[in-house]
Amino acid sequence: MKKIGNRGECSDQAPVRYWDYLDDYRRNREEILALVDEVFASGRLILGSRVAAFEEHFAAFCGSRFGVGVNSGTDAIFLALKALDIGPGAEVITVANTAVPTVAAIRATGAMPVFVDVEADTFLMDVTRLEEAVTSRTRCILPVHLYGQPVDMEPLLDVARSREVEVVEDCAQAAGAVYRGRRVGSFGAVGAFSFYPTKVLGGFGDGGMAMTKREDLHQRLRRLRFYGMEGGYYSEEEGYNSRLDELQAALLDFRLPALDEEIKRREKIAAIYTGGLEGVGDIVLPLVQSDRTHQYYLYTIRTGRRDELKNYLEGCGIETRINYPTPIHLMRGYRFLGYRQGSLPVTERLAEEILSLPMYPDLLAEEAGRVVEAIRSFFRNQPLAGKKDQG
Repeated sequence: MKKIGNRGECSDQAPVRYWDYLDDYRRNREEILALVDEVFASGRLILGSRVAAFEEHFAAFCGSRFGVGVNSGTDAIFLALKALDIGPGAEVITVANTAVPTVAAIRATGAMPVFVDVEADTFLMDVTRLEEAVTSRTRCILPVHLYGQPVDMEPLLDVARSREVEVVEDCAQAAGAVYRGRRVGSFGAVGAFSFYPTKVLGGFGDGGMAMTKREDLHQRLRRLRFYGMEGGYYSEEEGYNSRLDELQAALLDFRLPALDEEIKRREKIAAIYTGGLEGVGDIVLPLVQSDRTHQYYLYTIRTGRRDELKNYLEGCGIETRINYPTPIHLMRGYRFLGYRQGSLPVTERLAEEILSLPMYPDLLAEEAGRVVEAIRSFFRNQPLAGKKDQG
C-alpha cells in the first residue's frame, strides 16, 4: 500500500527523523547509567572533579589551554564578552544568519550587534565586508562557524589586529572543525561552545564552555561564572551564576573520545547526500572550502522551491528543518537595531531557500538514501518551469 505525500507519492516506510539520540543512548546505556550513579554517589554535583577533567580534556582536544564550563553556549558568549569588558557603548560585528542566542548574548552585555552579510555559497560571514563595518565603537568581531564549517579566519584576524579589536568565536555548531590545521575555538581571544543535545558534541541536557589561551581571561571567566568569587563567599567583581554541572561534564567527557569517529559518520552521510543530489533540480549543495573541514552539524541545501519540497518530504515521512527562517535583523524583537528588508540581501535570500536535511551520527545510510530518492522524485515529478538564479 502507498502513502500519499503532501505533493506526491511515497513508499510506506518508517519515518526518517531529523535528529535522534535514542540509538546512541541504547548502545551506551550501561556506561551512561554507571556514570550517573558514580556522580550521584560522589557527594559533589556542581564544579567538582568531573567538570575540571572535562575542561582540561576538551581544551586539549581543541588545541587551547583553558576551558571554563558554563551552563549554556549563550552564556559562553556572554561571559566571553564580559571578560573582555565589552558592554554599553561598544559594537560587536557578527551576522544575522545565525541562531538568536548569538545576538541575545551580545545584547545581554549592553553592547550593540552590527551585522555584515554572508557568503552565498558557504552561508558564513563574508569577511571582505568587515573593514567597512568597523567604527570607532567596534570592540569585537564575533564570527559564527555555522552548520559545522569554520569562517575564513586568517583575513578576519588580519582585520582584527589592524583595527585592534578582539575576536570571540561562536563555535556552538562546529566542535572539532579544522581551519588550516587548527581547530575552531583556538583562534580568538575566546572560543564559545554549546553542548546542547543536538550539537556535534551534545550532552543529555544543556551546557557550554568558554575556551581561551590567555591566563588573565581564564581566571576572569572562572570568577564571572560563579558570582565573581575566587573562594569563599566574597565577590571580587560583579558576577553571575553559570555553572556546568558534574553530571553533564561526566557524560560529555565520556562522549569526547568518540567525537572524531562520529564526525566521520556525519561526513559519510553528507557524501550520500552530495553524491545523490548533484545536479538535481535547482538544488545548490553546501560548499566545503579546501582549507577547512565541515563537521556537518547540519547538511543544508538551497532551492527556490524550498517550501514545496519541505511539504513533500513531510508527506514522505521525512523530517527537515529551516535554519533559520527569519534573519535576526528582521525579527520584531530586534527592530530597534534599525535594519530593514534589503539591508542584508544574501542573508535574506538564503532564509527563503535553505533547508536542512536529516543529520546525526546514527542516521542509517539507507535512510539517507531514502531522503535522496524522495528529493529526486520531487523534481522528476514536478520539473522546474525555469531554473532560479542561485547566485
